[in-house]
Amino acid sequence: MSKTSNPGPGRRALLQAAIAAPVVGAAATGLSGQQAWASTARKPGSGSHTFDEESPRFALAVLPDTQYLFDADSADPAPLKETFTYLVSEREKANIAFMTHLGDVTEHGTEEEIALAADTFRTIHGKVPYSVLAGNHDIPGADDQRGDSAYLREFGPRRFASMPTFGGSSPDGYNSYHVLRAAGREWLVLALDWRASEKGLKWAQGVLDAHRSLPAVLTTHDIASADSGDGKAQLSGNGQLLWDRLIRGNDQIFLALGGHYWPPGRTVLTNDAGHDVHVHITNYQDRYYGGAGMVRLYSFDLARDTVDVETFSPWFLARDPEKRTPLEAKTIELTGPVDRFSLDIDFAERFKGFAPVVPPKPRPASRVMPRGTVAYWRFDSSGLKSAGKPGSAVAAGTVARDLSGHGNDLKVQLLHDSSSEALTWSDDHHTGQPAHASLRFGGGKEPDRGAILTTGDRAPLNSMKFTSGFTIETFIRLPEPFEGNHDWMGILSWEGQNGDAGKTTGWSTEEPTCSLNVTPERFLQFVLYPHVQDADPTSWSHALPVGRWTHIAVVNDGRRTVMYVDGSKIARNPSQRATGIATLGKPFVIGGTQFAEQFGQSFYGSIGDTRIVDRALQPKDFMAPPA
Repeated sequence: MSKTSNPGPGRRALLQAAIAAPVVGAAATGLSGQQAWASTARKPGSGSHTFDEESPRFALAVLPDTQYLFDADSADPAPLKETFTYLVSEREKANIAFMTHLGDVTEHGTEEEIALAADTFRTIHGKVPYSVLAGNHDIPGADDQRGDSAYLREFGPRRFASMPTFGGSSPDGYNSYHVLRAAGREWLVLALDWRASEKGLKWAQGVLDAHRSLPAVLTTHDIASADSGDGKAQLSGNGQLLWDRLIRGNDQIFLALGGHYWPPGRTVLTNDAGHDVHVHITNYQDRYYGGAGMVRLYSFDLARDTVDVETFSPWFLARDPEKRTPLEAKTIELTGPVDRFSLDIDFAERFKGFAPVVPPKPRPASRVMPRGTVAYWRFDSSGLKSAGKPGSAVAAGTVARDLSGHGNDLKVQLLHDSSSEALTWSDDHHTGQPAHASLRFGGGKEPDRGAILTTGDRAPLNSMKFTSGFTIETFIRLPEPFEGNHDWMGILSWEGQNGDAGKTTGWSTEEPTCSLNVTPERFLQFVLYPHVQDADPTSWSHALPVGRWTHIAVVNDGRRTVMYVDGSKIARNPSQRATGIATLGKPFVIGGTQFAEQFGQSFYGSIGDTRIVDRALQPKDFMAPPA
C-alpha cells in the first residue's frame, strides 16, 4: 500500500528484456513439473540435502509488499532477486519449508511490472515452494470476481500447478491454498485475495472443511493496522470481515499474516474455541530502498513449543560490511519488538481441538527387550499383578516381576514407619514409555519415610559386573509443585558400600557402588565405582523440570560412561575410565539409595519402566528413542 496517491505508470517503458519475460513454469525452468521439484524436500536418509520434512524445526519465510521494486521505469528487482537467492541457498540450513508473499507485488499492476516480477520469481521457482496473492496495487476491481488481469495471467493457478504443495485455487483464480509437510505433519497455507468475495469466502471455508485436521496459516494483504505506533495491531475493516466470517470459527487458523499497512504490529485474539490466534502486520515498503526485499523468517520449533521471528534484508546482508552505506547498515536487520520476537505456543495443546495427538499404544514387553536385556520391570498388569485404580496403595510385599525372565523380581518394602500410601499406583506415564503405568513414591525427610523395591537375596542382578558395558534406563517425573526436603534422594542403586569392594578414591567409602540420585538443585547424579578401576567417575545433568516426565539412560561401553536425558547427551560426563560395576552380591533397588548401608528417605515422584541391558545401546534403541 502507498500512503500517497497512486499515479499511473510513467510514459517510459521498462527494459525490453523485462517486458519479454516468459511465463514461469515447467517451460521456464527447463524441467517437467515433477523434475523441477524432485529435490526440494527429503525424508531422513533420502539422499537429498535441501529440506527435512521430519525435523521438528522448520521455517516459514514471509515476504511483504515489494511494490516499490516494481514501479514503472524506476523498477529495480535486484533486492528481491537477492532475497530469493538467499532463501534457496539457506533452505537446508534454516530448513525453510515454504515462502509466502503478502501481496502488492507491484506498484501499478501493469503488464510490464507484472512481467518483470514474474521473471524475478524464476530465481526461487522450482527450488522453494511459495504462494503469492493479489494486493490492491496488483489488480483493478473491487474483489476476486474481477475477471482476467495481467496479475492473474502470471500469478494465477498455472504458475503453481507443478508445485508439490499446491492444493488448488478458487474458480476465479485469485485465492489458493497449499498443503506442506514439515515437522512430521501437514500444514495448510491459505493465500486469500486482498478482497475476498462471498464466493471467495465460501471457497476458503470449503478448503478448511476439507482439511479439518491441519493447522492453518491464513495470509492476505489487508488484515490489520498498527497506526498507534506502539506495535499493537487492530483489525482493519477487511480484517474484521475475515475474523467474523472465517477465522474466529475455524480453530485450526492459529496465525494470520497481512501487509498493506505500516508500521508493522501484532496482536493476539481469542477465537470461538477460546484459543489464541496470532495476527501480524509485516510491511517494510516505507523503509530505505522500498524495504529492500526485507524478509521475515518464522522459525518453528516443535521441540521447544516456540516460534522465533526475525526480519532482515538479504540484499544488504550480502554486501561487503566495509562498503555498506549508513542506511544499508541501519536497515540490514530490524530488532524492534514487532520485528524480532518469539511466540510461545504449546502446539499439542493448541491443536488438540481439531488434531488431537493420538498417544502411542502400549508396547508389549517382548518388543522392548533387545539382545542382552538382563532385567525389565514395568508396572502395568503384565508386571505388577496388584495394579489397581489410580491412587490405590501398593502394599508391602507386592512383587514386580522381571519380565526378562532372569529372575530379578522386585518386592515392595516400606521404610521406617511409613504407611501403605507411601507407594501408590498410577496410569500416568511418559508418552514414549512402553507401559502406560507408573508408581508414585511419597518419600521425604524429616522424618525419613517412603518405600523402595528391591531384588531378592539370590537375584542374578545382584552380582553382575557388566565388564563389557551396560545401559540402564528409567522414566521419572518430579511432582509439581516440588514441595518439602528431598535432598539427595535416590532413583536406583545397588546396596552395599564401595569400601567393602576395596575402593578408596571416592568421597566416602560408605557410598554404594552404583547409584542414580537427584541433588538439591534437581540435577541428576550417577555415581559409579567400576569393577576394574579404583575410581568414582560421576555424571551430572542439568536441572530437571518438574511436572513432566523425563527419560534417563546411562550408557557404558566398557571404557567410559555417558548419560542421556530425553535422548540428548549431557555435558558433564566423566572422561575417567570405567569398566564394569563393583557389585557386592547385594540387592538392586528402585526408589532409594543407601548410605552406610542404611536407607533414609526414598524417592519423591513417579518412576516408570526400568530396564537394564548388558551392553551399550545407541539412542535409537532406547525405550523412548529421540524424535
